[in-house]
Amino acid sequence: MRAVRAEWTKFRTVRGWVLALAAAALVIVLLGLSSASGSLASCGAGPVESACPAVPVGPGGEAVEDKFFFVHRSLAGDGGITARLTSMTGEIRKPDVTPGVRNVVAGLVPWAKAGVMVKESTEQGSAYAAVLVTGAHGTRMQHDFTHDVAGRPGGVSRDAPRWLRLTRSGDTLIGYESADGTNWAEVGTARLTGLPATVEIGLFAASPGDLTVTQGDLGGSVSASRFTEATAVFDQVALAGETSGGWRDDDVGVTKAPDGSAHHPGRAGRSGGTFSVTGVGDIAPSIEGQTVERTLTGVLTGLIVVIVVAVMFITAEYRNGLIRTTLLAVPGRGRMLVAKAVTIAGVTFAAGLAATWITLTFGTRILRANGNQILPVSQLTEVRVVVGMAALLAVAAVLALALGALLRRAVGAVIATVLLLVVPHVLATTSVLPDAAARWLLSVTPAAGFAIQQSIPEYAHVLGHYAPLAGFYPLAPWAGFAVLCGYAALALGLAVVQLRRRDA
Repeated sequence: MRAVRAEWTKFRTVRGWVLALAAAALVIVLLGLSSASGSLASCGAGPVESACPAVPVGPGGEAVEDKFFFVHRSLAGDGGITARLTSMTGEIRKPDVTPGVRNVVAGLVPWAKAGVMVKESTEQGSAYAAVLVTGAHGTRMQHDFTHDVAGRPGGVSRDAPRWLRLTRSGDTLIGYESADGTNWAEVGTARLTGLPATVEIGLFAASPGDLTVTQGDLGGSVSASRFTEATAVFDQVALAGETSGGWRDDDVGVTKAPDGSAHHPGRAGRSGGTFSVTGVGDIAPSIEGQTVERTLTGVLTGLIVVIVVAVMFITAEYRNGLIRTTLLAVPGRGRMLVAKAVTIAGVTFAAGLAATWITLTFGTRILRANGNQILPVSQLTEVRVVVGMAALLAVAAVLALALGALLRRAVGAVIATVLLLVVPHVLATTSVLPDAAARWLLSVTPAAGFAIQQSIPEYAHVLGHYAPLAGFYPLAPWAGFAVLCGYAALALGLAVVQLRRRDA
């Protein structure tokens, strides 16, 4: 602690270092708020602009896609539904071969889905559980948007229909599947806490957009999503429990055109005991939209200032010939360097924490005021983003300090740190490198630490453009941060060893 106090005294008495660190924090705030102020969004047609509709929110507080066609009845209390899915077909809009001529082909996208469902209500974002068959991922049981359990693989056809069953007992829903309607296998169980006594139960179909990822002119990838629809045919439909009213059709979440008409509506038909249901859209978490980390665009610039200050904190002593005096005042040569690391990490974390908290708090408010819809996250996730980015700045400062001790030249240490930490992140998150190369850089270099800011996770059951360019990192937030910490610890350890050998 005596060594740390001594290093803290050195740091605060050099006005240039203090002002530079304050400038780094100010840069993070100003660039972040400026970027938020320049981001405007509105919806409408022609000269008429209006606020964009709010993103539906699921039971867990996450933004969701909740758009499908639902043929349903009301169920009071316990009960269930059984149905045989005899066929599942679809259409996909592909890029036009002849200009002006729609190019629509037959087929299903991998996560097209159809099956039986129990849903709290037809309101978007309400709780649900469903047993379904997908275009390419077999039978699944899904509930409340983020939960997905795999059943038997394979698709469905008239020669190989799939029986589906969903039962409700209080808050517990159990999904089953069968190849013959006699021998049943459990797919999964869902517990929907607070499910009302009366729910909606029935048949549904949905089909998310066809995602196409192509290579951009500069090397990065470009994604495009096109219209698709899925049609499912059911028969042998049987309900258990107390149901009321007749079958009702609802195009949940259908998009409205400016004239009020439905844009790409779903549909349903009934003939005797056979139901045909056609739907578009998806029932899944939403990964499209503004994220809270979008406000922290100034961190990269502030980081460069932090790197310079951290390097100067050690190299100034070599340049001015003060290192011998410092080593004589501190028993244990490695202890001096560790004390410097603790000091620079502490002051950087404090400055970074204030800057990231102010930027994220007020930046998100500015974005919302400008009509932007921000994907909601939990308060714990927001705390992780704020504290994590402050910690990233602190660990980066330790890495820069250690490289400064190793190289003993300010310019060389600054360049080395920027090449290790800043350049890989810039290359990976711009349209310069192919996705595979970008992911590799963000897995094996210190730039992996930037994963700590990712607020929206990658979902295995949602097809998306999960690339660094789109804000998705190859490593989990804390795993990426651990890679950065590993580099900093290694560099600091090597610096301590070198200090003991060269200055002995």
